[in-house]
Amino acid sequence: MEKKHAAPPVSDINVTPMVDVMLVVLIIFMVITPLLSKSIPLDMAKARNPITMPDADKEDAVIIAVSRDGQTFLSPGVKRTNVEDLAPQVRELLSGRPNKTVYIKADARAKYGKVEEVVDNLRSGGVSELGLLADQDLMAVSTKKKPGQ
Repeated sequence: MEKKHAAPPVSDINVTPMVDVMLVVLIIFMVITPLLSKSIPLDMAKARNPITMPDADKEDAVIIAVSRDGQTFLSPGVKRTNVEDLAPQVRELLSGRPNKTVYIKADARAKYGKVEEVVDNLRSGGVSELGLLADQDLMAVSTKKKPGQ
C-alpha cells in the first residue's frame, strides 16, 4: 500500500481576507465621517484683517450659528433653538466659566435682521462679551503689496 503524500506548502500570501476587512473599514469610515461634524456648514463672511480668536476653536466654546434661512443653532452640542430662548440657555452655559465670551457666526447671506435679533437677545440676557467670527479673505492677503515693493 502506498502512502499518500501531503501537498507541497503554498508560499503565496492570501490577501483576500485582508482586502475584505479593509473595504469594510473604509465603508464604515465613509458613512461615519459626515456624522462627526461639530458645526453647521456656513459660508461665512470674508474679512480682510481678522483678529484671531483661538478660544472659539475650543470644544466647550459657546457658539451661536445663524444659517442662511434664519435658523439659529447653539453649540456645544449643535442644537437648534429659538432666538427668544437663547438668553437663558447661554446664561446657563456660561455659569461657572472664567471666559464669558459668546461667539456668533453667521452665513454671509443670512438676513442682517436675524443676526441683529440674536445679538439683541444676548445683550438683554446679560452677555457682555461677543465675538463675531468670519473667514479670512485670502484674495486680499495675496494681492497685498509687501514692504519695499
